[in-house]
Amino acid sequence: MAGTVAWTAVAPVKGLALELRDAIELGEGGPVGDRRFYLVDESGRLVNAKGAGVLQQVRPVYDHAARTLVLHLREGRPVEGPVELGPEIDTDFWGEAKRARLVTGPWSDALSDLTGRNLRLVEGEQPAVDRGRSGAATLVSTAALAALAEVLGVEGVDGRRFRMHVGVDGVDAHAEDSWLGRRVRVGEALLIPQGNVGRCAVTTQNPDSGRPDLDTLKALASYRGDLDTTEPLPFGVYASVAEPGVVRVGDPVTLV
Repeated sequence: MAGTVAWTAVAPVKGLALELRDAIELGEGGPVGDRRFYLVDESGRLVNAKGAGVLQQVRPVYDHAARTLVLHLREGRPVEGPVELGPEIDTDFWGEAKRARLVTGPWSDALSDLTGRNLRLVEGEQPAVDRGRSGAATLVSTAALAALAEVLGVEGVDGRRFRMHVGVDGVDAHAEDSWLGRRVRVGEALLIPQGNVGRCAVTTQNPDSGRPDLDTLKALASYRGDLDTTEPLPFGVYASVAEPGVVRVGDPVTLV
């Protein structure tokens, strides 16, 4: 098996738009700067694009080394500044209690105005990931996107819908399913895929508008719903980082 990296991306703020990059650094804790921050409501409960699709219209840029955050809203000037932390709070992260610290600055007010909800930006002790050990990296083949587009009867499916860190060209559709438990060299990094990524309603949303426009879940159920996988409605895999390194667009992807 030999493929190449088609794209790399991180999501500095969980639920906001992906930040596509020419390269990402995969550390032992996963992609550096990925999902460093998340949003909670006044009760401390996690808020993401599933309940507020308009958040996908906000493009974040986070400089991990300088600790600066910029939010590009569709209209108006960028909301930016240095990341400074306030008091600790208890948050409800998909039913799991997590300690986090409030992020002081202009971002909470800007996102509250955008959504019409009282939102607070927080930084957790660990990256705000949904599965795998903290900071797992995710991969999907571009051929899988083409296969899904065929089932949906559309010309193409934007890979941003699935919010994956690495896209892989040059392999068969859903080839990544066969990589579970194996060692995969991706650029400088060595990954070990641990499980399938099950899908939710966020993937039905247009990644530019945040509005539902494709029934991806029905399509996945029609041709992948009966597969024996670690999560239902699988599309892509998540992996632990066995050897950290930089992954660049165009890098080789090979089984070791």
